[in-house]
Amino acid sequence: MPLQYGTGIIKEHLSTRRFGGLFDVSHMGRFRISGKDTVPFLQHVLTNNVESLDTWQAQYTLIPNENGGLLDDAYLYHPGDEYFLVVNASNREKDWKHFQELAGNFDVGLYDETLEVAMIAFQGPLSGRILSEIKREGTMPETFRNSLSKITILGTEVLLASTGYTGEPIGFELFAPAEKMEEIWSRIEEAGKDRGVVAAGLGARDTLRLEARMPLYGHEFGLDPEGKEIPAFAFPLTSVAVSFSRRKGDFVGRDALRAQFEEVSKIRMGQYKPSTVLPRRFLPLALVDKGITRQGDSIFLAGKKVGFITSGTMVPYWKFEGEGATMRITDEQDRRAIALAYIDAEVPAEQELEVEVRGRRLAAQLVRWHGRSEAPPYFRAIPGDWETKK
Repeated sequence: MPLQYGTGIIKEHLSTRRFGGLFDVSHMGRFRISGKDTVPFLQHVLTNNVESLDTWQAQYTLIPNENGGLLDDAYLYHPGDEYFLVVNASNREKDWKHFQELAGNFDVGLYDETLEVAMIAFQGPLSGRILSEIKREGTMPETFRNSLSKITILGTEVLLASTGYTGEPIGFELFAPAEKMEEIWSRIEEAGKDRGVVAAGLGARDTLRLEARMPLYGHEFGLDPEGKEIPAFAFPLTSVAVSFSRRKGDFVGRDALRAQFEEVSKIRMGQYKPSTVLPRRFLPLALVDKGITRQGDSIFLAGKKVGFITSGTMVPYWKFEGEGATMRITDEQDRRAIALAYIDAEVPAEQELEVEVRGRRLAAQLVRWHGRSEAPPYFRAIPGDWETKK
């Protein structure tokens, strides 16, 4: 997967938000798990409640260590009687070794299908319409996120999931035999080329996920810029990926994760006091002054260092007019500098701060979000000063 195609990152980002973007994500790892103890094994090594995952659904989950940190974040898919897990490409070998070590106590078989099964993502407002047009058999997934189905494209059976990493309210990931995926990609590309659909690379994938406030391992999970392990619950999305159901039993890292969860509860109730269990948390940040902030830049409040930028860049966006769910997309576009900030947990949300960028302190603002996706078909960018303008 290239950093960008000939169209460039800006157009790839904007085209995904307005029409559709096609991503080759076959570099990600795909592990199939089978055997009598499949569910007990997955309950032990993953954080979400596998028993709550109905057939033909998927769930976001985490691969924890005993300290409450993360080896990786992942997606678990459950088509029919099968289970398979998609992990980050950079962590594939590490995750595989970790699962092999823990599988000894369970009657399970692990199969690395990364090279046999290819994976592409088709994200954006037109993605569902185009897939419906080119499929020959099967039905599209249910309209809610994380649903699965099987369709046929060019005579090949494709597993279709309403999942993705861009924040789009409409988007899909496709799984098919590796030797068939190139022609499937070409078929989608051909059907969408006259409607604004473009191939998109790693650059746009990163700007889109940052705008949607989604974490990236090595930035929001793993080690922070000081080399300290980031607690799983420092990132807000963790709350939907961890279950303390009794059905899970004593899974990896449960006690450490529970202690972090209790600190998050204190933050929500306004009862938090500085804690070594959860010293910092992630919040979206928008630069007020002109500039671009990057991973590792220091954040200050009243002259005191209170954290770091873990992801930051300049992103393009479409402007909307109107209010709420009735907002309408326009043909105007602009750019803005956004980031994810890893800051001391006692710093209030929506606080005004400063970020040190190349020796200069730039004014910044913690915000509630960079964009929203509750009203299909468009992801709505929300600039930091949007409420002020309104």
